Amino acid sequence: MPSAAPPIDPSLDLFAAIDRLRHERKALILAHYYQDPDIQDLADHLGDSLELAKRARDARDAEVILFCGVHFMAETAKIVNPGKIVVIPDLEAGCSLAEQCPADALRAWKARHPDHYVVMYINCSAATKAESDIICTSSNAERVIRAVPEGRPILFGPDKNLGAFLAKKTGRKMDLWPGACMVHETFSALKIAALKARHPDAQFIAHPECEDHVLALADFIGSTSKLLEFVQRDAGTKYIVGTEMGILHTMKKAAPHKELIPVPFEDRSAACQGCNQCPHMKRNTLEKIYLALRDLEPRIEMPAELAARARVPLERMLALG
Repeated sequence: MPSAAPPIDPSLDLFAAIDRLRHERKALILAHYYQDPDIQDLADHLGDSLELAKRARDARDAEVILFCGVHFMAETAKIVNPGKIVVIPDLEAGCSLAEQCPADALRAWKARHPDHYVVMYINCSAATKAESDIICTSSNAERVIRAVPEGRPILFGPDKNLGAFLAKKTGRKMDLWPGACMVHETFSALKIAALKARHPDAQFIAHPECEDHVLALADFIGSTSKLLEFVQRDAGTKYIVGTEMGILHTMKKAAPHKELIPVPFEDRSAACQGCNQCPHMKRNTLEKIYLALRDLEPRIEMPAELAARARVPLERMLALG
């Protein structure tokens, strides 16, 4: 068995230590909006999946990319910049969507629909990406769908809610993989309606991973970055925010004079006290970030052939702008 990593000195100033290692390792720290506030604040770049994929691709001066997010995001960074060392604070930081559409299942689905064009949401594994024609994020999904030649049927996965939203918006015929985000599916339409009644001056803004009956209540629907942009630019002052509550930290910094209300979730379990938080995103901690920079572990590795195949649909997406 490999020896255990040396323990962290409890008196260590983690912020200072991380900053020192960042410079020593020539590391670029990328963080998603759903990370804890301290992690968002120490990142070199903060963003949604699309923005972070671009930042990883363009990290020419960095020797190490530390990705504070979930596994598929760090994999994407390795795919688009294979020459870099890519580390993630916690290798077990997964994604409910990625887990629901393994590559072998997608291959079988494709075999039953040989004439379809395969559009996969970026929330999937490298192996699943490699089976796709093009990747999308919630920020560019509509643009990607509209770029598919007219008349070509589409297989879309793994998020059925995002897919249904896009089918309505674009009018395109799409067969949808039956996956969903464990966080966005917990939101309660009844509780949101009650909140709107109690706060008639508040706008409900929602991520398209929410279910259709939740989106029907929304005043604005958009990706994580689009929700942030809306709060900054809109003339209103109060918002019910229908996505993972990590975004509230950056929203408050960007628009400190505005009131933000986290969306309530369905009480499906008495033990579920934080269902509007992604448990995978929250696996990353300052201690794990320090260890990842100190030890350059855990690393994201994959066979070169797999990375090359997965890079093709990602580059098609990035070429759309």
